[in-house]
Amino acid sequence: MKFANYLMTGAFLLLTSMLLAQSPKIIQKPITWDKDRIQLSLDYLKNRHGLTQSAPVIHPKMVVVHWTANNSVRATFNTFNPTRLPGRPELTKASALNVSSQFVIDRDGTIYQLLPDSIFARHTIGLNYCAIGIENIGSRQHPLTDAQLKANEELIRYLSKKYPIEFVLGHHEYQRFRKTSWWKETDPNYITGKDDPGDKFMNELRKNLPDLKLNPLP
Repeated sequence: MKFANYLMTGAFLLLTSMLLAQSPKIIQKPITWDKDRIQLSLDYLKNRHGLTQSAPVIHPKMVVVHWTANNSVRATFNTFNPTRLPGRPELTKASALNVSSQFVIDRDGTIYQLLPDSIFARHTIGLNYCAIGIENIGSRQHPLTDAQLKANEELIRYLSKKYPIEFVLGHHEYQRFRKTSWWKETDPNYITGKDDPGDKFMNELRKNLPDLKLNPLP
């Protein structure tokens, strides 16, 4: 009996170590999540996406990859942390809820989690209700790094084990969903132009994820 218990314990530890080895290291760095942000998120889901919910949760079906247009995790955190948008009239006309994302990846590939991956974040018009956002520290002047490419691959594989992820798209590709059933935005004129993170990065990222059998973009 003791030997059987030993084998079971050994098998459990082996399975645990294998699962940990397959999961990327994620550093928790939560932004403000208060009653005001919860209510603004519920209002956004209702007013922008046409969804009335009792909790600001999402059922992830896609991942949207962004760049931050700044050069530090600290600057990104400080941008996302306030509950309400400071300025940015092109966005506040739609909602006072601040922009945010569930994850941010530093230039060395370090992954930070700002919000739980099943909690609503405002990062992509028309798709927030079903999309996990991954921000990457970088810009046109500072292209994303090989370390970030690898970290995005690892994080997306990890998320795909938790959720039925069907699409991985760049922020600059989001308008391709406008004429599909995925698109939920009540104002057809509420659109912003985006170029992040660019075709080169996204083509390389998707090329490295054939095992996920992702759907082609519309």
